[in-house]
Amino acid sequence: MSSHEFTQQSRGEPDPVLRDIAAYTADYSIESEEAYNIARLCLLDALGCGLLALRYPECAKLLGPIVPGTVVPHGARVPGTLFQLDPIQAAFNIGCMIRWLDYNDTWLAAEWGHPSDNIGGILAIADYISRTRISEGSPPLLMHDVLTAIIKAHEIQGILALENSFNRVGLDHVVLVKVASTAVITQLLGGSQQDIINAVSQAWIDGQSLRTYRHAPNTGSRKSWAAGDATSRAVRLALMTMKGEMGYETALSAKTWGFYDVLFKGHAFKLNRPYSSYVMENVLFKISFPAEFHAQTAVECAFLLHPHVKHRLNEIDSIVLTTHESALRIIDKTGPLYNPADRDHCLQYMVAIGLIFGELTADHYEDSFATDSRIDVLREKMRTQENVTYSQDYLDPHKRSISNAIQVFFKDGTCTENIEVEYPIGHRRRREEGIPLLENKFMANLATRYPHKQATSIFNRCKDQDSFIRMSVPEFVNMFAI
Repeated sequence: MSSHEFTQQSRGEPDPVLRDIAAYTADYSIESEEAYNIARLCLLDALGCGLLALRYPECAKLLGPIVPGTVVPHGARVPGTLFQLDPIQAAFNIGCMIRWLDYNDTWLAAEWGHPSDNIGGILAIADYISRTRISEGSPPLLMHDVLTAIIKAHEIQGILALENSFNRVGLDHVVLVKVASTAVITQLLGGSQQDIINAVSQAWIDGQSLRTYRHAPNTGSRKSWAAGDATSRAVRLALMTMKGEMGYETALSAKTWGFYDVLFKGHAFKLNRPYSSYVMENVLFKISFPAEFHAQTAVECAFLLHPHVKHRLNEIDSIVLTTHESALRIIDKTGPLYNPADRDHCLQYMVAIGLIFGELTADHYEDSFATDSRIDVLREKMRTQENVTYSQDYLDPHKRSISNAIQVFFKDGTCTENIEVEYPIGHRRRREEGIPLLENKFMANLATRYPHKQATSIFNRCKDQDSFIRMSVPEFVNMFAI
């Protein structure tokens, strides 16, 4: 027995959270055909969002190697670019692209977040492993391996989020991206259960991101690259662990110095559901427009009201927005909005755009568009209120609704109907309606980066589940070369 192994054993049993994550990641077999189908769509949607983000200079400026001109043998490719990078920096690039426009999938619970943020690290390390194996004469990973890792990362992040609110203690949800990515990336690298415990313990001990950049008066663009940073950090921790770096069995529960005491007000996590494929099967897609998910149904309401108010904007006296507690906590904003990151997390701004234009795109958040004086005039007429039933149904595991309602009152005493939408188009209860639109979104995003022939080829090769899961990772990534 090596001294390293003895040190690990002498520290006692690992925290149950670490143990359970490691056991699930290493040994659990995903049997759900639905989960694999949704995971494929999730991957395609996330990459499509990333390709669309490349149109925006503020995103593109952050991409590429840390040192210009760096060449990495067998490096991971960044879709839609010419970059071939080390897997840590590739994970940041892909994660940054995916998250930039706030248009990828979402999970809402006690802690909200975006599980497809993990794809940056998963795809980068899978591509790097595969290209290295090919250079050594070994077979590459398949897209089935990537989908399995995506399902498990979604599950780890989502289950930890169900009843544990990190935002209430001031921490950003990307801590869960780091933890989930670290677990599955360590497994992809060939790590054992003990290796996964070691790596995940490092992720919990790491310095964690504050939510400062998500809230006034400091809302800013870091919220668009924070997840890329988290998933890239996971790649680094996994690679270090696989070189033999030790772990910390009570990283969470250690008195005074553990995560619970230092950062979670002394409380242990509540975990009342076993890890399976529940999160992937119930994940939420942003299909029709890029808007913070607590506002998705509010924007749908605004679209429905648009024909009735577009010619009467000057006659509006007040607008009542009825919503749930989480929306009031995170996106209820009054006063000046200073940048796109501020605007795409403002309930009132998104509703105003929907009422005025009957559509909402990423361009509507840009500075050049926000100068339209009608937007702030409408914002000032809005009043928000909580519907307690909406808040309860939001947390109900059998519903997971994200309800909003809007009613517009005019100066002449008349008003519109109170328009209510309970489940957004990207909800599991609307899958049959939503999946064709999600595929259309992917094709439209491909068209922003590739000629029609290449875009059509990518779309067609990714549409069939059986052939997709048998595709090698480099074969998949190479389709996105420019």
